Amino acid sequence: MNNFVQYTPTKVVFGRDTERQTGKEAKLLGATHALIVYGAGSVVRSGLLKRVEDSLSEEGVGFTEFGGAKANPTLAHAEEGVQKALACKADLILAVGGGSAIDTAKGIAHGAANPDANLWDIWTEKVPLTRSLPVAAVLTIAAAGSEMSSSAVLTNEELGLKSGINTEFNRCRFAIMNPELLFTLPKYQLAAGITDIMMHTMERYFIPGIQCDLTDEISEGLLRTVIKNGKIIMEKEDYDAMAEVMWCSSLSHNNLTECGRGKDFSVHKLGMALSALYDYTHGATLSAVWGAWARYQLDAAPDRFARFARTVFGITESDDTKAAELGIKAAEEFWVSIGMPVNLNDLGDIVPDEEAIHTLSMISTKNDTIKLSRLKPLGCAEVEEIYRAALQ
Repeated sequence: MNNFVQYTPTKVVFGRDTERQTGKEAKLLGATHALIVYGAGSVVRSGLLKRVEDSLSEEGVGFTEFGGAKANPTLAHAEEGVQKALACKADLILAVGGGSAIDTAKGIAHGAANPDANLWDIWTEKVPLTRSLPVAAVLTIAAAGSEMSSSAVLTNEELGLKSGINTEFNRCRFAIMNPELLFTLPKYQLAAGITDIMMHTMERYFIPGIQCDLTDEISEGLLRTVIKNGKIIMEKEDYDAMAEVMWCSSLSHNNLTECGRGKDFSVHKLGMALSALYDYTHGATLSAVWGAWARYQLDAAPDRFARFARTVFGITESDDTKAAELGIKAAEEFWVSIGMPVNLNDLGDIVPDEEAIHTLSMISTKNDTIKLSRLKPLGCAEVEEIYRAALQ
């Protein structure tokens, strides 16, 4: 087991009607004015935004609304939010939504606390981030895990780049989680969220040669739980199943499943390039490339893939390579069953040609200056092979 630091400072308020406690939690932080960041308006139509605002008003916390967060959140929108936060003198950035709203809120918090710095320079670590405003969330989508994670992602549309930043300043001070808020989500969004939850765990799991028995058991249990309950919520409205998936979302990305092992987000790099170039749904890009990635990496750790097959999908094959292949197939069959793509042809109307494959590979590897993966190292040429395989 490798050395690690596990730090999970986010206060979780979980259960029915918990959005009505938002004001109380904001007041406990000493907040006087919150910038409320949300998306396209579903939180307005559902009445959630009003319940949150009423809660803030009851505790004497002022607020300013800032809507329009996109599914793939953008730098430009976060920069607009920075100016809004400065104008209203916000001392809390409160996201009401899913990962897109939360990541936008994190960007706003960093920019508003450092108004003399360029936000993209902060995001790409050209300017050190030494302070930020507090961020909190009222979660409406179980997917990104941003409500408890130290990471955030924004797309620079001018450069065609989607990039993440990892910092403890990204940790939400509190997260309100009411599973009932997910009942109105379209099935496609639920499925994309389930996929993202699984991938956050799997990107930490497929790192061989390190004994981490407890971390492995947590990861495998989380995957079995989200698969089991994910099937249920795709079929019917079920509070307990939705609660399980929502909690899996948070635990999959708060670093718990990497303790002693670390992480390898190479599949995310491939998926993020697709989102940056084509604006595809994040979870769908991950399932579209994972099978090709897994088959490319299989011979580097057949025993690891075999354990995944046996413990997560109940594969009984004794030969490791055969079991691993069956496990990869089982994962793909699960994603197909919930309506997710498992190759690039199923992802959308635009199918990458050779020029696009090269562009995607260069984006993924930062112009071939870095190697992805802790299995087989992946430079631009190797990533191109994976993208091509994902077309089949």
